[in-house]
Amino acid sequence: MSKPPVTDPRRRIPRTDALLSLPAAIDARKRLGDGTVRATIRAAQDAARRGELPPDDVEQAVVDALSGHRASSARPVLNATGVVVHTNLGRAPLSPTALEAVVAASGYVDVELDLRTGTRSKRGAATRAALVNACPAAGDALMVNNGAAALVLATTALAAGRAVVISRGEMIEIGAGFRLTELIASTGARLHEVGTTNRTHARDYADALASDDVGAILKVHPSNFRVEGFTSDTSLAELRDLGRAHDVPVVADIGSGLLRPDPLLPDEPDATTTLESGADLVIASGDKLLGGPQAGLLLGDPTLVQRLAKHPLARAVRADKLALAAMEATVGGPRPPVWKYLHADSENLRVRTESLATALGFPVVAHDGRVGGGGAPGVPLPGWAVRLPVAAAGRLRLGDPAVLPRVHDDACLVDVRCVPEADDPRLLAAIVQALDEL
Repeated sequence: MSKPPVTDPRRRIPRTDALLSLPAAIDARKRLGDGTVRATIRAAQDAARRGELPPDDVEQAVVDALSGHRASSARPVLNATGVVVHTNLGRAPLSPTALEAVVAASGYVDVELDLRTGTRSKRGAATRAALVNACPAAGDALMVNNGAAALVLATTALAAGRAVVISRGEMIEIGAGFRLTELIASTGARLHEVGTTNRTHARDYADALASDDVGAILKVHPSNFRVEGFTSDTSLAELRDLGRAHDVPVVADIGSGLLRPDPLLPDEPDATTTLESGADLVIASGDKLLGGPQAGLLLGDPTLVQRLAKHPLARAVRADKLALAAMEATVGGPRPPVWKYLHADSENLRVRTESLATALGFPVVAHDGRVGGGGAPGVPLPGWAVRLPVAAAGRLRLGDPAVLPRVHDDACLVDVRCVPEADDPRLLAAIVQALDEL
């Protein structure tokens, strides 16, 4: 291959060692690592060699790229959809207290060490104590890495090789084609279906207990749909009596993770009421209405919880130190963002929305938010939104900061319910930029 002539502008492309000596590159190597910085430099040099970037602009391109480079590819997003527990945005945002706990736990911590004696201690003991303190109806608690893992662990430990009795009306499928029944079957347990989609009676469970080798009675809250009309359900009190008569535990998967009743969501089950009503073991998610990190919670009878904790599978699904720290801080600290967004002051939301609309010159429309994450289906969270041209939605998603609005009725709707009030100026700037690019 012939060498470029002396007058070739590519000769002006800065050398790698010169670019590595830039203050921005030196700082970035400490923050991002040498490999990332060198890759950024090579990308700018290659762009210049292809004629896509003037050689004299390479240095500034490297500085700009490194200043905007994040340690993770995950981009922070302003949630302007009005959906509080947004699965595609990572569900619950952590509270400042939980974030502080995560940072503290990111180094060496006494996650399995008794500092007084210097000997090994039980993993996550403080988190388990915090959960029991927040839900006294539970005699003990165990935390695993997500809700599906909690169901797998409970089913495996209690009913592998035996039957799990479940109502046909509770054989649900959630997002991405995930079916609880397939998950249960994967553990080696047999599904013993009883009743019908709309009506299941106590006698249906009784017949199953009398005719099969049952390891657990499972009651699942149909969190992402509702069945109305000619319906009948079996209460936890009835299931408790049946279970005790046959020495079979009653396991209730409540899904969303409320530990106590919330008047705003009267039909959403909570762990305390569920345990007091007859469940021996409650399964719940930590990153939905509880407002904590991704986790699966197992709350209830101490003997059952310890049985699950000692099962070999518990090791495979255990929570890491960061999640344990975040959960302890969530249940023991101030109200998390999820609770604040659900219970946002209506007048304050209106004022914020009107202020945003006035600055932009676009109208305010009534807009109902949603709980999200499969919680409280059909329950509206009355509020407002700024109505923008639908074409603004794509610009907002790709802007800096990224903003996710709701696209509905051929419009881009911006709802501030789940946007921290301190971020209102950033939201306004992002919208102005998006509209300018239309």
